Amino acid sequence: MLIMTVVPSMWTMPDGNNPVQGYDVCWTSQSGNSSESMPCGGGDIGLNVWVEQGDLLFYVSRSGTFDEDNTLLKLGRVRISFEQPLDSNIFCQTLQLEKGRVLIRAGEEDAETSIEVWVDVFQPVVHVDIRSAVKQRVRASYESWRTEDRPLRKNEGFMTSYKWAPPRGLMVKGDQIGMHRRQITFLHQNPESPTMLDVTAEEQGLEALKDSLYNPIANLVFGGRLSGKGLRFEDVVEGKYLDTEYKAFRLKSRRSRHHRVQLTLCTLQGEKGTAPAKIRKQWLKALARQARRVRYKRDEARTLAWWQQFWDRSYIRINSDFERTDDASYEAWKVGRNYQLFRYQLACNAYGQWPTKFNGGLLTFDPVFVNAQRPFSPDFRNWGGGTFTAQNQRLVYFPMLKSGDTDMMKSQFEFYRRLQRNAELRSRHYWQHDGACFTEQMENFGLPNPSEYTWKRPADSDAGVEYNKWLEYLWDTSLEFCYMILEARRYGGGDIDEYIPLIESCLTFFDEHYRYEARQRGEPELDEQGRLKIYPGSACETYKLALNPASTVAALRVLTESLLAYPLNEAQRQRWTAFLATVPELPVREIDGHRMLAPAAAWDRVNNTEAPQLYPVFPWRLIGVDSPERELAVNAYWYDPDVRKFYSHVGWKQYNIFAACLGLRDEAKSLTLQKFADGPHRFPTFWGPGFDWTPDHNWGGSAMIGLQEMLLQCSGDSLIVFPAWPRDWDVSFKLHAPGQTVVEATLKNGEMTALKVTPAEREKDIINWINR
Repeated sequence: MLIMTVVPSMWTMPDGNNPVQGYDVCWTSQSGNSSESMPCGGGDIGLNVWVEQGDLLFYVSRSGTFDEDNTLLKLGRVRISFEQPLDSNIFCQTLQLEKGRVLIRAGEEDAETSIEVWVDVFQPVVHVDIRSAVKQRVRASYESWRTEDRPLRKNEGFMTSYKWAPPRGLMVKGDQIGMHRRQITFLHQNPESPTMLDVTAEEQGLEALKDSLYNPIANLVFGGRLSGKGLRFEDVVEGKYLDTEYKAFRLKSRRSRHHRVQLTLCTLQGEKGTAPAKIRKQWLKALARQARRVRYKRDEARTLAWWQQFWDRSYIRINSDFERTDDASYEAWKVGRNYQLFRYQLACNAYGQWPTKFNGGLLTFDPVFVNAQRPFSPDFRNWGGGTFTAQNQRLVYFPMLKSGDTDMMKSQFEFYRRLQRNAELRSRHYWQHDGACFTEQMENFGLPNPSEYTWKRPADSDAGVEYNKWLEYLWDTSLEFCYMILEARRYGGGDIDEYIPLIESCLTFFDEHYRYEARQRGEPELDEQGRLKIYPGSACETYKLALNPASTVAALRVLTESLLAYPLNEAQRQRWTAFLATVPELPVREIDGHRMLAPAAAWDRVNNTEAPQLYPVFPWRLIGVDSPERELAVNAYWYDPDVRKFYSHVGWKQYNIFAACLGLRDEAKSLTLQKFADGPHRFPTFWGPGFDWTPDHNWGGSAMIGLQEMLLQCSGDSLIVFPAWPRDWDVSFKLHAPGQTVVEATLKNGEMTALKVTPAEREKDIINWINR
C-alpha cells in the first residue's frame, strides 16, 4: 500500500553539509527535573531522557497504550544508577540527530562513562549501551506509580475520556509487575467489559449496536520487560518523584566496563470471549518471542540506515554560515534547526498503530511543569489520550507531504479506515441514511467523546448531534484526512484503493444528510440553482448554525475534484460528477468597500477564534499566490474584523500558513520567527501548552507547514519556488511536490544559485517567485 518516495541518495547537500549538521542539541549540565528532558525515539516509541543527580532517567511511551478509561498510559520510568554517579562537572548530553539517539558522556578521560540511548525503528525495543573507563556496577530500576488501584483525584479526569465528568469513585487501575531472577516484567490488562466504549455506547443510545462496534481497548494488554546481560534482581524500594509516589523494581550488575540494558515492549489484543488469564499467557509468549528476535548489531545497523534515509528525504537549512554576533541571522538559523528538531519528534512515532497525538505526542513529562494546578502522575495530559481532535491532528500530518514522509502518514489514514464502519452505523442508526459521520472530537472507537456529547441532554435533541455549543454540526474535518490520502498518492505514489470506500463514504454522508435535513424542514432537497443547502452547519468551531460554511464548501469541492482525478469506474465517475454540481459556491461578502471571502453565507453566533474564511487558502488551496481570486483572500486576511481580532501565532493558529500561501513575505517572516522561537522548556521544540498541552505538536506542525509554503507552492503543474521567502535569508532546501517530484534549491544573497528537480523533465515547471 502506501507510500514512500524513492529518490537517488544524496546524503550530503550541495554545500557539502549533511542535512542536520550543526543541529544537534548538546547540554553541558545535568537536568533539574523531567521538564528538562530530551526526546529520543523511533518506530512507535517515545522517550523523555534526562540525567538528574548523577542518574540516567527516561519515561517510556508507546503508541496505543490505552487503558479501559482511554487514558494513554506511559509504560513507566527507567532509572539507571551508577556506582560512581555521573560527573556533573564534566558532562555532555547530546541528541545526535543523524543517528536518532541520545549520547551522554561524563567524567575525566581516565574515568569517563559513555552512554548511548536508542530505540529500534523496526522492533519495540529500547537499548541503553554503557561503557566506562573503569569497572563499575550499575543498577537498572523499573519505576511504576501504578502498582495498585487508586481513586481518581479532582481534575485528573481530563486524562481520561470522561474529562470533567468522571463518575464518582472512578479508580485508576493498577498494573501487574513480576520480579524474576534476571528481569522485571510489567503489564496493564484491560477487561473485555466495561470499557469506555461500553459507557459511551450506552450514553449515546447505541446499546443495540454495541456488539457490532469496533472496540480497540477491550482485552488490550500492553507492557514490557526490563533486562540486561549480567543483571540480577536486587530488591523493591519505595520513593517519590515530584508529586508522585512510586515503587522501584531494581536489577543490579556485576562490576564491568560494559553494560547493556534492554527494554522490550509488547502489545496484544485478546479475542472476544477469551479468559483474561489466557490472554495474559498469550501476551507473555508474544513478549518472549519479541525478546528472542533482538540482534543488537544487526538492529542497530538497520536503525542507523533508516535515520540516514530519513534525513536525506527532506531538509530546510537557513543561514548555515551565520555569524554568532548577528542576532537576526541567528534567529533565522534557529528556524531551520527547530524545523528539523520537530521533524525528529514526529519520527518518534513514524510507524505507530495510532496517530501522533496533537497534545504531547509520546513525549509528555510531569504535568506540574505545564500547569501548576495539575500535580498529577506522568500519565496526565489535557484533552485525554484516546480522544482525537481532528482540527488539531491534521496539522501534525499535513507537513509530511512536502517533507516526503508519506510513509509516516499511514497511522492517521488507518485511524479513519478502522473506524469507518462505526461511523456508518451512527448515520444509519440516527438518521436512516448512508455515509460515515465522523465528529470533530472523537474517541479511538469512532464515537463522539461522551462528555463533549453531553451526559444530560434535552429529551427532544437530535441524538446524532453533539449537544455542545462548540462541536454541534462540526463533521467536515474528516474530509481533510480523505484529501491527505489522495494527496499522499500524488506526492509519493502507491496504491490507495483500500481507502477509496472511506473517501466515498465521507462524501456520501454530506450528500445524503443535507438532503435529509432539507426534507425534515419540508424544503426541496436542492435549492433553486440545484445545489445543496449545507444547513445547519459549522464553520470550524467558530461560526455556528451556519449556512454553507466556507470550510465545508471548499472541502466538498476540492475533495470531489481530487477523487475524480483518481482512476474510478464509470458508475463512480458519474455519481461524483453529479454530486460536484450540487456543491454550493464559496461565500463572499463586502466590508468597508473590500470584497472578501466570508466564513459562511449566514450564521447564528461566533463561538471560537478560528478563521474558516481563509480555509479556501489552506488547507484547500483554491487560492494561492498566482490565483485570480487572491485579492478576495488577502482582503479577508487584512480587513475581516474577526480575522484581525483572532490573530495570533500560538498553538494551532494558522496565520503563518495563510500569509505564506498568499505571498505576504513580511507577514510570513514575522509569524515564522514567532512560531519557531525556542519554547519555554530546555529542549527548544517542546512548545506549549498553547491551547492544549506540552509538547504542543499542532504548534510544531503548523510552523512546519508555513515554512514549507514560504519555499514551495504547487499550482496546477507549476512549481513556484520562494513564493513568500525573505530575500535576506539564505536557504537550501529539499522538498517534495506532486508527481513524485523532488525540488532542491539554494538561495544566496537574494539570488537562486542552485536548482535540481527530480525527475529532470519537471524543471520546466519551475517558477522563481523571489523577485515578484
